[in-house]
Amino acid sequence: MTESNSSPTARRRGLRRGLSSSALRWLLPIVLVLFFLAILIWLPWQARQMESTERQEQLIADTLWVEQTIRFQLGRDEESLRALAYEIGAVHLSDEQLKARLTRLLKNGHEFLRVVWLRPDGSLHASSDAIPLPVRLTQASEATMELVRKTRKPMYTQPEVQSGNQSAAPAAVLMDYHIPLFRGDEYLGDLVATYQTSVLLDEMVPWWFAQDNQVSLIDRDDRVLARRAAAGPGHGVYTHKRALDLPGANLTLVTDSVKSEPKLLPNLLVGSVIVLSLGLLWSLLALWGHISRRLAAEGALRQQMLFRTAMENSLVTGLRARDLEGRITYVNPAFCQIVGYPAEEIIGKLPPMPYWAPEAMAEYQTRFASVLAGKVTPQFETYFQRPNGERVPVLIFEAPLVDNNGKQTGWMGSILDISDRKRVEDLNRQQQEKLQSSARLATMGEMASMLAHELNQPLAAISSYTTGALNILKRADSQHAPVQATALIPALEQASTQAQRAGQIIRSVHEFVKKSEPQRQQIAIGPLLEGIRTLIELQARQAFVSFKTSIPDQLPPVLADRVMIEQVLLNLTRNGIEAMQHIPPQRRLLKVQASYLPETAQVSVAVIDQGHGIPEDVAQRLFSPFFSTKAEGMGMGLNICRTAIEFHGGTLTHSANPQGGTIFTFVLPALAENTETET
Repeated sequence: MTESNSSPTARRRGLRRGLSSSALRWLLPIVLVLFFLAILIWLPWQARQMESTERQEQLIADTLWVEQTIRFQLGRDEESLRALAYEIGAVHLSDEQLKARLTRLLKNGHEFLRVVWLRPDGSLHASSDAIPLPVRLTQASEATMELVRKTRKPMYTQPEVQSGNQSAAPAAVLMDYHIPLFRGDEYLGDLVATYQTSVLLDEMVPWWFAQDNQVSLIDRDDRVLARRAAAGPGHGVYTHKRALDLPGANLTLVTDSVKSEPKLLPNLLVGSVIVLSLGLLWSLLALWGHISRRLAAEGALRQQMLFRTAMENSLVTGLRARDLEGRITYVNPAFCQIVGYPAEEIIGKLPPMPYWAPEAMAEYQTRFASVLAGKVTPQFETYFQRPNGERVPVLIFEAPLVDNNGKQTGWMGSILDISDRKRVEDLNRQQQEKLQSSARLATMGEMASMLAHELNQPLAAISSYTTGALNILKRADSQHAPVQATALIPALEQASTQAQRAGQIIRSVHEFVKKSEPQRQQIAIGPLLEGIRTLIELQARQAFVSFKTSIPDQLPPVLADRVMIEQVLLNLTRNGIEAMQHIPPQRRLLKVQASYLPETAQVSVAVIDQGHGIPEDVAQRLFSPFFSTKAEGMGMGLNICRTAIEFHGGTLTHSANPQGGTIFTFVLPALAENTETET
């Protein structure tokens, strides 16, 4: 019995639980749908409220901007009028000057209707009108004129409108601005500028603002003084008032938007939500693809950057980037190794740089000024100083640094450490000097026998003349007679001449043989040739060769080392003398000619012989080191000559002489007349 009674109760409880669970399953979607509908209804309303608030705030901001614009322009007009009033009070302007100033004010300020100068009694003294007309002031303007006279402060006159005309702006509402004119304590009247309120709005309210709003000027009684409604009357939904702070006048700027209240568009909003949801899903997919491509690009860029960094770090050439202000923006490890400073102590620094040597600071500053001016030397040599004081010679290549848009952002420099090259150059120079010294000594060895013969003649003459003088003295002493000076003078003069000749020969040889560092100086070819003429003639006489020179008096000088050019001339003349040993004596003529080449601004010197000439096979190897056609020759003479001429920026060439023999010609850059001597 108990079991039969409990079974229906349990079934009812289960049924209630099932109904409750089913109702909950239905209720939850309904609640969610209602919540979604509530959101759909609330969102348009909220969007409408936000749009309305945004429009009102934008109108307030634009109205404030327009008010500031009007006040700013009025302030500029006030400054111009006060400046004119000051000039009238401080300086006696002529009628023409005053008329010109008033006309200029009217031309520059389109908001002015006219500008006049009224005497204390109100009569017209000067006007900006082309044809001055009588001015009739309103009662308010007359009261303002009396007030500014007492206070000496400029003031505006309150614009007036006719009663009963409040619905629309009157045709012409005028506002005067009075500035009192004083010369010391003497009252000269008022400078009155008349504005037309409608023109104020037309000139000072931007067109884009007038297209969306009705703009009005009202007085303290809300009477309309001027109105501008380019897009029609306002709807009264979005309005704002802003008072114009003008001394003496109470004006308010009123803006009324032509826009109406935003409408509710729920269907459009729901559709927009769906479209936005689909667009969001598409954007997520597109963003995922973009992120994947970007990650792949970043990985490739990272690999390229690592490769570029490894490549730059492995370079032995220093790299340095500078911006347009000269600030260092990048250096590679090779540059840091050259200058001896880490990158963090260099990057971001402006000149002077820590690796600049103090003694070359002027050179660095000059080059830096050229860089700032946009003029850079593409290639130049200088030297840097390491922290330990060591100087490092470097070769710098500079070029503009251009971005991918073709715009220059700075300068890029490549720096090479040329210490090894400099050491090789110094070694070569030393070897060249040794070769030149050896060549000079070899030349002197060949001239030793000629010197013995040549010095024997003046020494023998000296001995004869001195012996004759001694004999005269002994004979006079034995006869106890006075010595006649006239008898001794000829003998002693001849002895002195021969002694000077011998000394000149010895000095020429000494100057030629002694070793000295190359020293460039301004030299003339004529005097230089005269200095070694004795040595050339010594060899020429030994070989029965005639020696002639042709040097123009107006030949420009050259910048060269005297000893090196002397050695070139001696080598070339000696070769010419030796080339004429096997021709008839009457044809043995050696010439040295010089000329100026104006087309290249060079001095040309030619050594001309009439010897046997140079065969074609010998001419191809003529300037090669250690090549000689003479059994006892070292083969370095012509090579040294060419090296010496090229050292001075010139060239050494040879050609056949039409009269037989060879012409050796070298050219050197000529110096201008106003060029200073360099050492």
